[in-house]
Parts: sequence; C-alpha cells; structure tokens
Amino acid sequence: MSEKELVARAQAGDFDAFSALVTANKTKIYALAVKMTGNSEDADDVVQDTLVKANDNIEHFRGESSFGTWLYSIALNQTRALLSKKKQTDLKPIEEYLPSQPSQSLDEHSNSKLFDWKDPHTALEDQELKEIIDRELAALPYKYREAFLLKYYEELPIKEIAKIINESVASTKSRVLRARLALRERLAEIFKEQYG
Repeated sequence: MSEKELVARAQAGDFDAFSALVTANKTKIYALAVKMTGNSEDADDVVQDTLVKANDNIEHFRGESSFGTWLYSIALNQTRALLSKKKQTDLKPIEEYLPSQPSQSLDEHSNSKLFDWKDPHTALEDQELKEIIDRELAALPYKYREAFLLKYYEELPIKEIAKIINESVASTKSRVLRARLALRERLAEIFKEQYG
C-alpha cells in the first residue's frame, strides 16, 4: 500500500494505517530527537508528543510533502517547546569566524581557527570523531543544530529544510553555514589540544 493510500485511510480513522506510517518513520524521528535534545529521555518525550500531535492532526496533513517530512516538522516543534525552557546563548556573528582582512581567503589565513571539514559523512565514519562532533553539536543553539542535522544527517535539500523550519532558503543556508563554522572552530580547538 502506498503512503498516499495509508494517509487517506489514516485520515478516515484507520489506526492501523496510521501505525504503518509511524512505523516507517519512527526510527528516524527518534534519531533526530536524540541529536536535538542530547539524551534519550527527552527524545522519548519528543517522539511521544510528536506521535500524539500527528494522530490528533492527521486530518490537517495536506500531502504537500512526504508524511515523514510532516513528522519532522512536528518533532522539531515539539523539541523547540521542550528546549525553550533551557536558555541557550546565540552563536557569535558570522564575521567573528572569518579572517580579519576581507581580501584574504580562508585558505590564505594561516591563523584561522577553522578546521577544514569538507565531507561530514567521511568524518563521521571515525567513531571517536563522531562522539566529539555529537557532543559539540549538542552544544549548538537549537536553531542551528536543527538546520545542520536536517542537512547533514537526514540529507534533506535546503528548500525542504526551509519548509520544515518555516524559514526562507537564505536564512536556512545561513543557519547551516553558522553551524558548520561553529563546529569547525570547536573541532579545531579540540584537535589543537589533542594533537597540537
């Protein structure tokens, strides 16, 4: 049975169809929630709240995106609500991550603290590095963490991420860039401490 058929049945009150939709997406929603909250207890709460909200609002799902994308949106909103109680400082302005002289490129700037992390997927293959990245990612403010996770962990296109987080494409790109720069800076510091 296709997703479209399952959605139609779920909207007509078929709980088995809704369960099938949830089963197909629950693992990814949980993984995203763990990355966003930093712990399994909060992630469990996010998933439970997400599924309750999705069940209560299934009739409002219009099928403009996949059911999984719709669940991501709900999960991110639930995570925002959970984390809004925790005060997190915002990232520094982007200019503070860049070389002091605008004419210099990042490669020419020998004192730059940016660690050149070009391929997140290759880097994540190293378990030790993965743990460091996960820890540093959990320290990012929510709005940057969510954009980064959706881009590099869930491999969603920027346009789809923008829809999910209800931001413009330009703002979404900026959030992904700021998250990358912040992670690069922290990773450079960590590597300098360990291998410097």
